[in-house]
This record gives sequence, structure tokens and C-alpha cells, in this order.
Amino acid sequence: MTETSDPIHPRFVRLLRDHVPGGTEHSRHAAYELGREALESGRGVLDVATALVQSTKDLLLEAEDRDACTRIVAALGAVSPEVLSPFEMAHRGAREANAAVRRSAEAREQEMKRIAHAIHDEAGHLLVGVHWAVDDALRTAPPEEREKLRVVNERLAAVEERLRQISHELRPTILDDLGLLPALRSLADGVSRRAGMPVTVEGMTRRRLPAPVETVLYRAAQEAVNNAVRHAKATSVAIRLRRLRSAVQCSIRDDGIGFREDPPGSGAATSGLGLIGIRERVAHVGGAVVIRSAPSRGTEVLVQIPLGASHHASNSARG
Repeated sequence: MTETSDPIHPRFVRLLRDHVPGGTEHSRHAAYELGREALESGRGVLDVATALVQSTKDLLLEAEDRDACTRIVAALGAVSPEVLSPFEMAHRGAREANAAVRRSAEAREQEMKRIAHAIHDEAGHLLVGVHWAVDDALRTAPPEEREKLRVVNERLAAVEERLRQISHELRPTILDDLGLLPALRSLADGVSRRAGMPVTVEGMTRRRLPAPVETVLYRAAQEAVNNAVRHAKATSVAIRLRRLRSAVQCSIRDDGIGFREDPPGSGAATSGLGLIGIRERVAHVGGAVVIRSAPSRGTEVLVQIPLGASHHASNSARG
């Protein structure tokens, strides 16, 4: 028998031996329980499949004749679905959970869009009416009251500007109307004015991208730029958009203080910077995020999202 340090290997051998005579409900249940234990112990489906194959090979080497080999292979075919069924159920559960999270994110984005439009349109119209009323009052007010009304007008203008900023941060209408690149340039202009630091945008996508992809890339850039302003003490940020053969790539690089990258999965260096949120959004559209950073050397957030048939369908639908 092949030597192996995996303690689950001899259990697979025993499982197959028990099932070779013809199989019972007990051996099928034992196969399912063994698969469940393997899943709970952190083994992957490839590890389990490899152990099953190796156990089968060990038994085949011990087989005395062709009939014995046939029964061993039949036993493998019978117990494999039972062993792997916990992995299949876990995969389905994860897929359904991901779909639910994606639907929730899409619903949240639509609600943000609705609120942003309400702020921009309805609140804007109300403020226009107030401005007209104040202007009418200015024309007829005595001189000693006009200065007070001018102060009111200035404060109204400040409220209007702040509402416009909130609306844009919630969901920029330019993203829906003109696409990702103009929206990123608008984001960069706004941050540059408020933070007093240059934020540049370069690159192109040639055509409009699918709406979910544009939204994810915009939100990723927005979060990364905000991180650079609030946490990284950056003095400049560069956003670069690239259209690859079958994917779109967006890089957001700052010259801030950076951080020391921890081992994958630890989350220690990124959990407080909003980068986990970027990873989750990008994962929902099948993309990946690479974060490069080092102390005193800035940070780059590189997002890449594959494009397929949905890209062409989206372009056709947009005309």
C-alpha cells in the first residue's frame, strides 16, 4: 500500500473495502460523513478526490483478478458522489449567498440612485424657489434688512452646493448618462477642489462598459481616492483606466504613507481602510483586486474585471 501521511487516506481505503462486496446504506452514510468531516477540517475537494483515487489505486494493486478490480471501480463510482455531496452543498450554499449579496448590492445601488436624483431634482427645485423669494425680498426690503437677506442667500448657496456634493457621492448622474471615464474625471475634479491635491485620470475604454462593471469600477475608485485623502496623507492620486483584450483594468495609485502588507487572508492591514469593501464589490462581477503597498511608498489598488458576452450585449442595448 502507498505510504501517506494523510490520516484520512486509510479511512478511504476502509470505506472502499466495506463497499466492495456490494454496498449498503450504512457504507453510503459513512461515505457522506467522511466527506462532511473532510470539509469541516478544511480540506478542499481536490484533496478529497486525490485521496479517493489514491485509495482506489492501492486496492487495485491488491486485487487478485479482473472481477475484483471491477468491483473496486464500481465501489469508487458509488461512494464518490456521497463523499463529495457535502462539498456540492457547500458550493451551492456559497453560490446562493453570493447571489443574494449581489442582489442586495444592486438594490442598494438603485436606492442610492433614487435618493441622489431626489436630492438633486426635488431639493434643487425647492431651493431655486427660495432663492427667487429672497431675491424678491431684496428688491423691496429696507436697506438695513438687505445685508441679512444677502447672508441668507449665501447660506442657501452653501446648502445647495453641499446637497449637490451629497447627490454626486451617492450616485453621479454623469455615470449613467455619459459613462465611467467622464464620471471618474468628475470625481477627480471634485476631490481636487475639496482636498487641494491633484487627482489625475487617464486612459480609455473605447465603448461603454456593462452598467454593473462601470458602477463597481467607479465605487472602487471612489473608495480608494477617499482612502488616499483621509488616511494615506497623500499629496497626489493617479487613476488609470485600461481596456485589455477581454477585461478592463483600473489602477488607483497614491503617494501616501502606505502600509505593510500582511499575509493573504489576515486582513490586518486592510480591514480599516475600506479595501475589503472594494474586494467584495469586485468579486460580485467576477473580478479581482491586487493591492500593492509599502511604508512610505504609497499604495496602488489594481482592479481587473473580465468582459464577456454581456459586454457586447450592453453596448448594443445602449446603442
